[in-house]
Amino acid sequence: HSHRRGPRADMVPEIAAAVGFVSSLLRTRGCVSEQQLQVFSGALREALTEHYKHHWFPEKPFKGSGYRCIRINHKMDPIISKAASQIGLSLPQLYQLLPSELTLWVDPYEVSYRIGEDGSICVLYEASATKPPSSYGMLTCKNQMMLGRTSPSKNYIMTVSS
Repeated sequence: HSHRRGPRADMVPEIAAAVGFVSSLLRTRGCVSEQQLQVFSGALREALTEHYKHHWFPEKPFKGSGYRCIRINHKMDPIISKAASQIGLSLPQLYQLLPSELTLWVDPYEVSYRIGEDGSICVLYEASATKPPSSYGMLTCKNQMMLGRTSPSKNYIMTVSS
């Protein structure tokens, strides 16, 4: 599909989606000022752009996916901690602000994330020639997260998502 508008070499929308998502996680706890968030977003955007520069293949979107993946798994992703140090957030603070298990995949044409090791994967950004990017992905996500909170039973969530 995406060939019609020609392959994009830039990573702007994907990185913006990823940065916006991490910033919004920090924002929800209310301990970080808007000004700090702007500095953080800028630092994270630069770091990701640099990190992905030679690992971005729009013609093979999944090539290098593991390298681009941002991961918090009881270990903070170094790119996030570096950006956070620019606004004086320590690692313990970051662990309090961010989920202890988060995987964020930033691939050409699609950015998605998963909270928890067996959570549902939610799409943050999807570029496709047929439909404009809409916010429905976020909505289903929020609902699933709400469901996940109120009902810990995994089977329930499995049946919803399949």
